[in-house]
Amino acid sequence: MILVTGATGNVGGEVVRALARAGEPVRPLVRRPVEGLPGGQAVGDLNRPESLEPALDGVRGVFLLPGYQDMPGLLARMRRAGVERVVLLSSLATVATDTRNAVSEYMIASETAVRESGLAWTFLRPNAFMSNALRWLPQLRAGDVVRDSFGTVPVASVDPYDIAAVAVRALLDPGHEERVHPLSGPEPLLPAERLALLAEALGRDLRFHALSDEEGRADMAAAGVPEAYIHAFFGFYADGTLDESQVYPTVEKVTGAPPRSFTQWAAAHRADFA
Repeated sequence: MILVTGATGNVGGEVVRALARAGEPVRPLVRRPVEGLPGGQAVGDLNRPESLEPALDGVRGVFLLPGYQDMPGLLARMRRAGVERVVLLSSLATVATDTRNAVSEYMIASETAVRESGLAWTFLRPNAFMSNALRWLPQLRAGDVVRDSFGTVPVASVDPYDIAAVAVRALLDPGHEERVHPLSGPEPLLPAERLALLAEALGRDLRFHALSDEEGRADMAAAGVPEAYIHAFFGFYADGTLDESQVYPTVEKVTGAPPRSFTQWAAAHRADFA
């Protein structure tokens, strides 16, 4: 049995569906029951490890998100329950040229806890997700102009479908223990280029407006992004401490299929923008 945390999220949901397609027993972990998820759902809260006892019954592998309050305690409970391996969704922020920020710190702490847990582990360190384009949805419902930060920063973003495909192989196949898998899509694109591909998929004439750094900070603050995270994002993308333009061969090496393009992602998610 594989337990999938973050089962209602962009990546966790793809992991659940990929395991179900493969005919593998999967248990999505949710805080409250959700309709439409494959597998037998378990209700629990990863910030309350004591709530997970029923969820961990019979589980041998866990797809784990980072950043919970007591990662060492959570992992110790998993080990006592009989879990054998963990695939952690981490981030390239762990190896940014400056890791003195809130995002890098919680990612590094999560990796450290997993390394020291005594469980077999694999780390996935993806570039930014293609699904981050969904944050444009409110603007696209209001008009044809998307305003966003970091307009000059190319990113080889990765489809959560491909992250999940690698996660499933790491959960089920030997040879991934103590491996770190950097993940990317097939090409680096600027935000305006991603929007142009999305416009083609939607049949709309969309335009991109790059925010200044000052505007971008104000926009994030208005959206409720914590100041420590705003500082981290501007360090990564404005100061250049994180390079997500790199294209990695990992997806094809692990899964046998090339990573999906942004065009493919946009076509698959056209209905989400309706």
